[in-house]
Amino acid sequence: MNAYIRLMRPINCVMASVAIIMVAIILKGTGFINYWREIGLGMLVLFFSVAGGNALNDYYDREVDLINHPERPIPSGRISPKNALYFGTFMFALALVFSALINLWTLLIAILAEISMYLYESKLKNQGLSGNVTISILVGLIFVFGGAIFRDVVRITIFALMAFSSNLGREIVKDVEDMEGDINRYTLPKKVGRRTASFMALVFFVLAVLLSPLPYICLGMSLYYLITVLISDAIFIYAAIIQFRDPHKGQKNAKLAMIVGLIAYMLGGLT
Repeated sequence: MNAYIRLMRPINCVMASVAIIMVAIILKGTGFINYWREIGLGMLVLFFSVAGGNALNDYYDREVDLINHPERPIPSGRISPKNALYFGTFMFALALVFSALINLWTLLIAILAEISMYLYESKLKNQGLSGNVTISILVGLIFVFGGAIFRDVVRITIFALMAFSSNLGREIVKDVEDMEGDINRYTLPKKVGRRTASFMALVFFVLAVLLSPLPYICLGMSLYYLITVLISDAIFIYAAIIQFRDPHKGQKNAKLAMIVGLIAYMLGGLT
């Protein structure tokens, strides 16, 4: 069983599941605890969806992992590729069962997310921008899924768009950083050049910054949200500038800005 637990990467699964609590805080404020059933089911959906995606990742990366990660369950021989694929499919099925227990919309979103994960691992991962966009859509879908749990997708959409934009910018910067080592990937920087790709990343970072005041202006989030999100915006702007000279530093600061942004979301819901 330890090999299957390793295949799931449970820490990643738990971290993704916590996003449902964050969405509940954004939409329900301090009363989020009253929705323990919906939150619990939503967390289970994300937990098993991510577990299934991780199993798919190991299945499709099994040849590369023979060199890069020989200790993982498949290359180490503890789990066969076929059993890993079956296990991932079972995880996806569990996620769909729990999503169906919430409502029809959460089931449809879970199906869309699982199809996207499959397409990413099987076809899009090595295609550069299309893979970056797919991953960023999945990040945004976490918010949309959370909104569907509480039947409040409209209000949460702005957060989904900010998550999509900021994540896509960071994904592009990461590809610029890895440009020399990405031998088998036809990434955006390889297609359009390093500088053009960096400008595209800057556009998505700026878009996330421009969207960030809207929850305060339109949704009535607190001043604590505005102050904290402005700190996140400042870090994003710094990341957008520094990434032209130092992509590694740029993507690290973008990650920090995203974390501060998540803190701002929760502060806005709780205060």
